[in-house]
Amino acid sequence: MGEQEAIGEAVARTVRALRAGHGWSLDELAGRAGVSKGVLVGLEQGRGNPNLGTLIRISDALGVPLTRLVQVEQEPPVRLFPPDRHVVLWEGPSGGKGTLLAGSDPRPSLELWHWELRPGETRESDAHVPGTKEIVYVEEGTLTLGVDGRTDLVQAGTAAVFVGDRPHSYGNTGSRDVRFVLAVLDL
Repeated sequence: MGEQEAIGEAVARTVRALRAGHGWSLDELAGRAGVSKGVLVGLEQGRGNPNLGTLIRISDALGVPLTRLVQVEQEPPVRLFPPDRHVVLWEGPSGGKGTLLAGSDPRPSLELWHWELRPGETRESDAHVPGTKEIVYVEEGTLTLGVDGRTDLVQAGTAAVFVGDRPHSYGNTGSRDVRFVLAVLDL
């Protein structure tokens, strides 16, 4: 079985189990997640290739971190995430990328990301579940951090803590690449 098939089966199994655990019908989960019933049927049958936004909406509706949906094996006391387990979940128009390095489960959950933004790239993010906090540490360049209408420039070597339960964005308005590490605490 290929990696994509294994992930598809893991997502199908996890969504079915969590939906059943909540006692929700397909219609109820679709309504809570803001996705069509057809998308959920395909997902629960291991068919299709849902995009990142769809998976995030479903994980938020189910009250679990994104990493829980794509987790293939049972969770041991220590989980290692070697480079071949890192998942690029966002690709910018100029070659930037957002890579999910690791995540904990269940809630409160913590996700660890590595981001690279090329000049001119911006990643817009919808508000996460209430209480979500994020921490960013800029390794290289200057990050333009937008949170709920406010914009801050975060220089290399600087960290920032902000609320993730409001619309926010990560941008590169400079002329050199921006690299940063992001932690998301999802309560």
